[in-house]
Amino acid sequence: MIFGDFPTREAVGAVLAHSVRLPDGSFAKGHVLAQADIDRLAVAGIDRVIAARIEPGDLMEDEAAERLARAITPDHLTFSEAATGRVNVHSAVDGLFVANRAAVDRLNSVDPAITLACLADHVPVRRGDMVATFKIIPLAVAGTKIAAGIDILRRMTPFEVKPFLPHAVSLIATELPSLKTSVMDKTARILSQRLQLAGSALTREERVAHCAPAVAEAIGGALRAADRAPKLMIVFGASAVIDAGDVIPEAIRLAGGDVIQVGMPVDPGNLLVLGKVGDVYVVGAPGCARSPKENGFDWVLDRILAGEQPTPQEISGMGVGGLLMEIQSRPRPRDISVKPEAQISVAIILLAAGKASRMGEGGPHKLLAEFDGIPLVQRSALTALSSGAASVVAVTGHRHGEIEEALAGLAVERIYNPDYASGMASSLVAGIGAPAAQRADGVLVMLADMPGVTSDDLKALIVAFRQANGQAIVRAVSRGKRGNPVILPRAVYDAVMRLEGDVGARHIIETSGLAVVDVDIGDAAHLDVDTPEAVLAAGGILKG
Repeated sequence: MIFGDFPTREAVGAVLAHSVRLPDGSFAKGHVLAQADIDRLAVAGIDRVIAARIEPGDLMEDEAAERLARAITPDHLTFSEAATGRVNVHSAVDGLFVANRAAVDRLNSVDPAITLACLADHVPVRRGDMVATFKIIPLAVAGTKIAAGIDILRRMTPFEVKPFLPHAVSLIATELPSLKTSVMDKTARILSQRLQLAGSALTREERVAHCAPAVAEAIGGALRAADRAPKLMIVFGASAVIDAGDVIPEAIRLAGGDVIQVGMPVDPGNLLVLGKVGDVYVVGAPGCARSPKENGFDWVLDRILAGEQPTPQEISGMGVGGLLMEIQSRPRPRDISVKPEAQISVAIILLAAGKASRMGEGGPHKLLAEFDGIPLVQRSALTALSSGAASVVAVTGHRHGEIEEALAGLAVERIYNPDYASGMASSLVAGIGAPAAQRADGVLVMLADMPGVTSDDLKALIVAFRQANGQAIVRAVSRGKRGNPVILPRAVYDAVMRLEGDVGARHIIETSGLAVVDVDIGDAAHLDVDTPEAVLAAGGILKG
């Protein structure tokens, strides 16, 4: 390829390096100039153009990018169409992204014109996440260079996504008088949330004395459980492991297993224990794994759930990048590909689980109050169904039998949140974890006690989300003051799944780094009915 500033009359067959404006139109970058184009440029007084002459053996940028992408084994990956010399690669499954630095570096060293960028090694990804991108820098590149790159990609796998495999997970927790039952309950709940992200489930929990024989007996019992899925055991000790002879590693040995590693160079997460009894992994979780924040336990857990077999050498090599203590992770949009607006899907999560405590002890339930002759929760569900959303998921909790009866017959997926008393976060987690929500590009979080919100309001929010290519947070406001509902894109799903307590997504909205699009829906954005007086003022009739 010869790149330069050419006299227009000598540029027949050249490829424009930049777009050119004309009085009656324009030529885009990458346009191949024909004689008729030269005549138009001359009439417009443009006597020189910056362009490239393609030489024999050169490949245009899109073809070059496509050839490189086709050299990648497509297992669990999808590829975008080439555009402007770029092919984006996405994960087709929920899994673990694994990168081969040596292969990526070798490809990038072939020629500066050829680039491959990908995610860091061993990071969890969701279906649809962008994991890598090929980009050809110039308009064309020598075919011999592309051939050399293809040879590298066929001999060395540069990256792959290993799908998470469903596991039946047993939790063994040891007890001491100093450890509160509430802490153990929270531990089980957070572990369940971690597993849910990878398609696994906590199927068994046992609490035993903090001594090696009791833990060993519990391990044996879990091994004998009749679960068909691959098994995994997680042990949370009431006291931290400080030695290879401590309770958890000794219990693994008593159960007939082998201790693979005690301790890891990841902080938080130093005090992890990894062992194996037969072909079943036993992970002694560090205390920090009682928190939803990322720690070394996540790194080992993800590998096991993706079918990897962590070795002592691999764990000991996690020190570079292993300082997580002060790192504040936040989701960032990676995918710059553009979907047709009609293909961007939104699921609605209707939150109907709250205790309605401000209605008074033993008083009427606000969601059963009648508006226009129907219960408020049913009215809200019908509004959601009329919005054009791909699906509607209702999360129930307090008095769920009556709430679900009011929803009977509607095309609404109903999910009961047994932990509703802990606050809104658990209901958000339950809703986001629903299959319908996981399939969507975003979720519209709708409070069931907002009678003023209409289907047109929801449609306006969904349109704004689609216009933002599904990459922004969309929030209802009234005269500039934030309110509800709100649409959360896939990029923040994992952050939502780690919420706990009586909090919503406000902190995620403010710290995600994503654009926030405000849609004014008037007073409806702030009108909720939390008290009997508010129900009556909004036109409702109190029922049971």
